[in-house]
Amino acid sequence: MTTSRVWGKSPEGKEIILYRITNSEGNYVELSSIGAGVVSVVVPDRDGTKADIVIGYPKAESYFDDGPCAGKIPGRYANRIAKGKFTLDGKEYTLPVNNGPNHNHGGPDGFQNQVWESRTDGDAVEFLYFSEDGEAGYPGNLKVVARYVWDDDNVLSLTITAETDKPTVCNFTNHTYFNLNSEGNGNILDHILTLNASEFLPTDDTLIPEGESVPVAGTPMDFINPKKLGADIKADFPALKYGKGYDACWVIDGHVDGQLQDAALLYSETSGREVKVTTTQPGVQIYTGNWLTGCPEGKNGHIYKDYDGVAVECQKFPDSPNKPDFPTAVLRPGEVYEEAIIFEFSTRK
Repeated sequence: MTTSRVWGKSPEGKEIILYRITNSEGNYVELSSIGAGVVSVVVPDRDGTKADIVIGYPKAESYFDDGPCAGKIPGRYANRIAKGKFTLDGKEYTLPVNNGPNHNHGGPDGFQNQVWESRTDGDAVEFLYFSEDGEAGYPGNLKVVARYVWDDDNVLSLTITAETDKPTVCNFTNHTYFNLNSEGNGNILDHILTLNASEFLPTDDTLIPEGESVPVAGTPMDFINPKKLGADIKADFPALKYGKGYDACWVIDGHVDGQLQDAALLYSETSGREVKVTTTQPGVQIYTGNWLTGCPEGKNGHIYKDYDGVAVECQKFPDSPNKPDFPTAVLRPGEVYEEAIIFEFSTRK
């Protein structure tokens, strides 16, 4: 069952719609037209006690320009582009710089800070955003559709499609922060993460990939076998020093364009909840909420602190427009960008 209501208004007066999709078990997700975002995921723990496991805010207005980009779909390019510049078909494009020397998540007016058009479509909710040619410096009129489906098995499926009328670059992900013990219930350093990734992308100190991926074996970046997020987070290792925790992209093993592949498994021994993430994307960025302190007041009066949530962001690689050897982020007229991210929630006894 899907219900909707007006949740607030944008600074320009545009209505913000909040949707709730409830399955046959009474578990539900809430979605907002601000950034086509996930606002809540309410699922049971091993004892059947239901709780919201997604960090977010009680007020719609708090989702505009929030530092964490909580739950939303950033764009036109998720993650960083070095120095806010890229060259496509011999022409250089300049983008706003908003993350040190780099462009991040589409800039300060990225898709995550826009009110998308929205509608219900059977058991799904669809969001549409039309980005005009030249918006934030990107070429081409771009139409993006994000479609969410929530089923009776507690599976949240997100499909993102896009089309353009000029060659452009794009990269989309979902930026939901999970705390499997329930939002506002301490940090996630005891959460256990497994990644289907034997290599990651080392970066410079501004989190721009240096080029080639390297093996995780023998480093704190190794999550091939289940490991607590906090086990190595304070290690003397460049990637952890640069980001004040995990904020890196791993290369998903066995990736084939258009095919779903396991990306990550996140588990809490405390609650018994787990979320399995599969995707068609080539990379997964793990961000341990290293800078959550100071974000808007959270749900239920909670004040979030660093490491109170972890984002599992399936996406193309950071700075791909400047890295010819990375999987391409170029989209041309007549082509369709289509990627899927699937979150499967369950419990262990």
